[in-house]
Amino acid sequence: MISRREFIKTGGVLLASGLGGCRKAGVKQQAKAHVVVIGGGFGGATAAKYIRQLDDSIKVTLIEPKKHYITCPASNWVLGGLRGMASLTFSYQQLATHYGIDVIHDRVTVVDAERRRVEISRGDCLHYDRLIMAPGINFRWEEIEGYDADVSTYIPHAWQAGPQTLTLFNQVRAMPANGTIVISAPANPFRCPPGPYERASMLAYYCQQHKPQAKILIVDHKRGFSKQALFEQGWQLHYGYGTNQSLIEWQSIADNPVVSLAAKRKTLQTDFGDHIKADVLNIIPPQKAGAIAHQAGLTDDSGWCPVEPISCESVLRPAIHVIGDAAIQQPVPKSAFAANSEAKVCALAVVNLLNQQEPLKPAWINTCYSLITPRHGISVAMVYKLKSAGEIAPVEGAGGVSEHTDPQSLYLESRYALDWYDSITGDSFS
Repeated sequence: MISRREFIKTGGVLLASGLGGCRKAGVKQQAKAHVVVIGGGFGGATAAKYIRQLDDSIKVTLIEPKKHYITCPASNWVLGGLRGMASLTFSYQQLATHYGIDVIHDRVTVVDAERRRVEISRGDCLHYDRLIMAPGINFRWEEIEGYDADVSTYIPHAWQAGPQTLTLFNQVRAMPANGTIVISAPANPFRCPPGPYERASMLAYYCQQHKPQAKILIVDHKRGFSKQALFEQGWQLHYGYGTNQSLIEWQSIADNPVVSLAAKRKTLQTDFGDHIKADVLNIIPPQKAGAIAHQAGLTDDSGWCPVEPISCESVLRPAIHVIGDAAIQQPVPKSAFAANSEAKVCALAVVNLLNQQEPLKPAWINTCYSLITPRHGISVAMVYKLKSAGEIAPVEGAGGVSEHTDPQSLYLESRYALDWYDSITGDSFS
């Protein structure tokens, strides 16, 4: 067990209907409290692990349908030809064997907030003292007519890493040498704000090697984007950005958004009737909290989950905590590092609450690295604190963005990106 001081140093509705016939899950040993964690991404896996490290008398059950987790971070590197999918894939074995977490690979079908229990598809009921939900994202398919989950199997979003990542990569490999890739980037908020622009960078790197006559067009539902100056500087340096020969073009369509898709023609239509034709089309849809969060009554009109920052506890359902992309934690972005940081805040708060102690005043950290080429990395970092009014605010003078532009510094940033990935996946899954 680690001390709480050591922990801080590390950084960090469906109701009763349908529950009558469910089986009670077996309990291996008597524990003073039971925490159930739904979702095994960076948020859920980290929370489960750190609760056990903080207080190993608490029973922790992690429920995650997939037996292996494929990370969204570094999935763009696959599109650049830098990595294979196996290097992005992690099991939950070490969480089970090293930390004594009961890992159940199944899907939650019912959350009963009144009775503090959840039902899984195989029929078991699990009672909890505290429930942590890390449900990730779902998509607002209704925002773009003609685009839905079925269409996304061949016009991929690839915003949940896995088969669609390879579908997109294979489509780029198969397109004409002078083909056009169109990336439709959504309005805020969404998972991984710099992600579409690192994706464009990595696709440009691949095309530069294999299809130098290709073009990548980003149609953006925002007027600006994360790390824009750094990305554009890198695009100018490597991909001719701003010239007639540029591999990458960025265009804001904030006042003329995409409204429909003609899937067979791979053509987007905007509100003003403009048509955008692609050889390879990557639509990143608008987003909201994962489906189980909506079913459990944890979302507000925004589609996301409002929480108390000090503990990540839902403002709508007591004893349920929401972390990661699904939670409203502005101005902390929706990123893997933020989910990891929120998970540690939540884990400490839950342990304190179960031990009849008040949660400590938290702080959060976010760091995000992006690759423009394998030897050119950029980054942004920030530290956040809880203000007296209960709001989260950046710490003045903390964090910042990459500043140096000499080749050695850019190369070091790219190495830091690789080290960061190894560090955060190790912290979350091993």
